[in-house]
Amino acid sequence: MTPDSTETVAVVVVTFNRADMLTGMLDGLAAQTRPADAIFVIDNASTDHTRAVLDARSDLPMHITTSGENLGGAGGFHLGMLQAYDAGHDRILLMDDDVVPAPDFLEVMAAHQGPCQMAVREDLQGRLVEKAAIRFDLDNPLAIKPKTASVDSTYATRAEMPAEVEVENVAFEGFMVRRDVIAAIGLPDPSFFIFYDDVDFAIRARTAGFPIVCLRDAVLVRQLDFNQQHALDGWKGFYMYRNLFVVHFRYGSNLLVRLKPWLIMIMVVLLSPLRGGRGEAANVIKAIRSAREMRHLDPASSPAALRPSR
Repeated sequence: MTPDSTETVAVVVVTFNRADMLTGMLDGLAAQTRPADAIFVIDNASTDHTRAVLDARSDLPMHITTSGENLGGAGGFHLGMLQAYDAGHDRILLMDDDVVPAPDFLEVMAAHQGPCQMAVREDLQGRLVEKAAIRFDLDNPLAIKPKTASVDSTYATRAEMPAEVEVENVAFEGFMVRRDVIAAIGLPDPSFFIFYDDVDFAIRARTAGFPIVCLRDAVLVRQLDFNQQHALDGWKGFYMYRNLFVVHFRYGSNLLVRLKPWLIMIMVVLLSPLRGGRGEAANVIKAIRSAREMRHLDPASSPAALRPSR
């Protein structure tokens, strides 16, 4: 299908205390062969020199919002997508502050006319590190980790990928969505704060009949290593457990899958002396209590909360 040259593309960037990385990401956006029509930046109450970095840019069509408090990635993307949607843009691309787009990144993304596209991330050494799930299993209660296959576990290099790979979840670090998808399913759920808000949105999109494809030639270079697996006894561990449990409670296809968070909680508590200690045990107990209160989508994220589409 031929791209519609009249369509507008808005980029939503959420940033928090990464001013130097943000500079590189903005430089990448400024060098695009297909420029963004608007860039909505949500500064999550940064305390470093982020505002100075943003104010110094006169080469990008930026709309800057500085929140009164840290909304988390989920809250930031909720707010930024809402702003871009209300501004009437046809397609909205979500990006973190720790990736640098290849010069033709937006051109490749905008050329694909499907409802949802995911970029491919590489690390600073050019290795494939795209974690989007090719299979995210919410049917099998024995699949302790629902992500049973990812792009980077299936393909050794980006060159080995086909041009398009259908995926079942995404990261809000290079994800583009058409406004009709948002009109149908709503916005990211800000109550996640961090982690799994993107998974939740992808599940809702696919459930509504909108496929998601990962585009081999839409490249982002990730500036940081993935290290979330080391934080299960800290504050991030709480959100990782809680939001994983929420996804199971909301979208598990059968009773056993919806009960799986309880099994995980019991296993973590029993094994805590051998691994995460009291911190991880406390996190997982608190997480399941909080997850029970998040069984339903935040009303602020429902399609009913949106203004009528222009």
